[in-house]
Amino acid sequence: MANEQKVKESYDKITPDAALLIDGTVSDYRGKLEISSNFTDEPRVLSKEEYDGSDFIPPERKDLNEMYSQLVARIDSIRNPELQVFLNAIFKEEFKDKFIRHPGAIQIHHNWIGGLMQHTLEVVEYCETSIKLYPSLDKDLLIAGALLHDIGKLEELEVTSRIKGGVKGQLVGHLILGIVMVHERIEASKMDDALKNKLLHLLVSHHGKPEFGSPKEAMIPEAIALYYADEMSSKLCEMTEFISNNKEKTEDEFMYKYHRTNSGTNILLK
Repeated sequence: MANEQKVKESYDKITPDAALLIDGTVSDYRGKLEISSNFTDEPRVLSKEEYDGSDFIPPERKDLNEMYSQLVARIDSIRNPELQVFLNAIFKEEFKDKFIRHPGAIQIHHNWIGGLMQHTLEVVEYCETSIKLYPSLDKDLLIAGALLHDIGKLEELEVTSRIKGGVKGQLVGHLILGIVMVHERIEASKMDDALKNKLLHLLVSHHGKPEFGSPKEAMIPEAIALYYADEMSSKLCEMTEFISNNKEKTEDEFMYKYHRTNSGTNILLK
């Protein structure tokens, strides 16, 4: 009974998302790792200051410093001085360290260290292609909107021993959080009102339709370009990740059945 009570007391200390420090022996049992530990080596629940949450989620897929250099280059390409100052204040100063390592989602796409920055750069590249095809697009506005479109995920997502939605994320969502974050800072900038409103419109409409979470549908060409760039990055990432994770589960060169993903996309595996 004493041992059972000891086990229960140890178990009760383990809260959701807790990180444990365990001193024990790791062995392989039927292809799975297991840890054997004595009561004298009781697991200890670590405080948030004692561990790095990124140790428990997938690592970056691309070099973080290289991606950040690419992001800075995009900001430096902005010709509007007020807009460039605004972007520098966000990405080079206020949110730099957090943005570099932040994941892009809980599980659907870019859910790894640096995923948010990788997704953002992919969206920027799709937007740059749109600018080449349609030179009349406002380059400064579109690139700024692409860089800022998911900034609200810095407040929506939390990294503990996993990626999860915080209280703000669950109740408000990254789209609205991003609009609030940008609006609070843009009002103090020297940008003219027309540019401010267009930039906010890109953020508020980047999910495309009300049923996808956008309070407004895209009403200017730059907003259309941003919406589809975001779709391309997220959907292609979702599909390629699913294929990569499941291609070993069949002996065929393709799969006959469609798989419905978390975002509702029907995928035929090949």
